[in-house]
Amino acid sequence: MNIRSAAILGAGLVCLGCSQSEHGSLPPTVTAPPSAAAISEPSDELIVEEPEPAPPGMCWIPGGTFLMGSDNPKFPDEFPAHEVTLDGFWMDETELTNRQFEAFVNATGYVTVAEKAPDRNEVASQAGINPADIPAENLVPGAICFNSKFDPKTLRKDHPLWPYQVWTYIKGASWRHPEGPDSSIDARMDHPVVHVAWDDAIAYCRWAGKRLPTEAEWEYAARGGLKDGEYPWGNDLQPAGKWAGNIWQGEFPLENRADDGFRESSPVKTFPPNAYGLYDLSGNVWEWCSDWYRPDYYRNSPDRNPVGPVSSVDPLEPTIPKRVQRGGSFMCSDNYCIGYRVAARMKGDLTTGTFHCGFRTVLSPRQLDQYRKAPAQQRTAHASPSKVD
Repeated sequence: MNIRSAAILGAGLVCLGCSQSEHGSLPPTVTAPPSAAAISEPSDELIVEEPEPAPPGMCWIPGGTFLMGSDNPKFPDEFPAHEVTLDGFWMDETELTNRQFEAFVNATGYVTVAEKAPDRNEVASQAGINPADIPAENLVPGAICFNSKFDPKTLRKDHPLWPYQVWTYIKGASWRHPEGPDSSIDARMDHPVVHVAWDDAIAYCRWAGKRLPTEAEWEYAARGGLKDGEYPWGNDLQPAGKWAGNIWQGEFPLENRADDGFRESSPVKTFPPNAYGLYDLSGNVWEWCSDWYRPDYYRNSPDRNPVGPVSSVDPLEPTIPKRVQRGGSFMCSDNYCIGYRVAARMKGDLTTGTFHCGFRTVLSPRQLDQYRKAPAQQRTAHASPSKVD
C-alpha cells in the first residue's frame, strides 16, 4: 500500500520486506511521446538564445548538451551516464513559496489532497481489507511528517525502505500547517510550500500557465553549465568551509546538528545560487518533476528532450505509481539518501504530499501563448504588481 494509506491505518508505515521485486522482472521500458505543451520536436532547430525577457521570477536556461546521470555503482538508477540535448527554457529561480501558493489558493479556492478526508474505499483497496474495518476516526485530513519521537531501540535498517519507520501521519497537517494543526506558515511565507501532492503541483501549473520540469530539464538546470560537478556549485560539499545548501548534518535519523542553521526548511534564497541564477537545487525540499519513475529508464531514453517513460515501476513498491522527485531536502544526509547530488533520483507516490517536498515550475518558448492566457497572468494584468507573480 502507499505510504499515506499505511500511515492512516497506523501500520508503522511499512511492512518491511513486502512489495519487493528485482530489476530483472521489470517490464520493457517504453518512452512517453513528447508532450505538445512541453518541448520541441527533435527535428526542430535547437533553441539556445532567450527569445524574449524572462517572466518575473524566472531564469533562462540556454539549450545545449550535457552528460546526464552517472556511472557510480552505488546508484544503479542513475546508470548509464548519457548525453542529452535540450532546448532552452525558463525555470523558477526558487522553489514555489507559501506566499505564491497562497495566492493561487485565494484566487481559486483550491483544496489540496492533504486537506481532504481520505477515501475509505481507496485506503481499503490499497491495504487489501474490508472498508468497514477502517475506523472513522482514521479517515481525517492530514499528511506525512517526520516522527521526532520514534524509538531508536526499535529502528531497523536491514531493508531499503527502513526510513519509512520514522514517518508518521499527522492529522490536520497541510501546507498551511506543516507540522500539524498547531503549526502555522505565518512566519514562513518565503519558505517553500510543502505537503503538496503531485496533483496539487499540476493544479498550480495550470493556473499559472507553466508546467513541471522534466527530469532531464531539472538536472541540466541544476548542473548550471558545470561539466562534472557533483553539486550545483562544484565538487566540494562545503566550498570554502561553508554549507551551500540546507541538508541534514549528523547521522540520520538519530542526530541533526543543524550546522547549516536549519533543522527544517529555510527561506528561499538563503544560500547562494548556481551559475544559472537558481536557488536551492541541493537540499531544502524535494521537487516534483513531470516524469514517471523507472530505475532503468536511462538505458533506453531518447537523447533529445526526453520526457520520461509512459508508466512507472518502482521495484520496491511495484504496485504504487510514482513520479520523479529531485534535489534532496533538509532530511538528506551522507548516511542516508544523499539526494542533494545533482544526479540523484528519488520517486514519490503522486497521491501523497510530505513535509519535505515541494516544486518549482518551468516554461518553454512554445508555451508563451498559453502562459499569457493563464488565469494567473490575467489576474496580474488587471491588478497592481506583486511579488507573487
